[in-house]
Amino acid sequence: MYQQMIFVNLAVSDLDAAKKFFTELGFTINQQFTDETASAVVVSDTIILMPMTKEKYAGFTKKSIIDSTTSSEVLLCLSAESREKVDELVEKAIAAGGTETGEPQDHGFMYGRAFDDLDGHTFEIAWMDPSAIEG
Repeated sequence: MYQQMIFVNLAVSDLDAAKKFFTELGFTINQQFTDETASAVVVSDTIILMPMTKEKYAGFTKKSIIDSTTSSEVLLCLSAESREKVDELVEKAIAAGGTETGEPQDHGFMYGRAFDDLDGHTFEIAWMDPSAIEG
């Protein structure tokens, strides 16, 4: 059965540093789609982060590339299987050089935290109690 995938392209200032950051979070690099200008960071079977040099990124758009440390282009939210996994991933990001952004959000049935990567891209990590979802 076909599963739709998402490839998230991210303009980065240092590709090697970005690859190191994301592998320290526990993600893997698909070497088949990695070169000196871009990398394929495997988050899951259907989610691939594509950090790429700003020059490479510019080849995909006619728009100017923002400074993601001072402007926001998108908020990326990844689900986690538990509250503990939310904390674990955010703590790994901080240890790898990322910065926590905002305060933890605890709504009882839903819990989340956020971090910025080395280039200022914001990642929200969220857990939701499956019993809170109406089916």
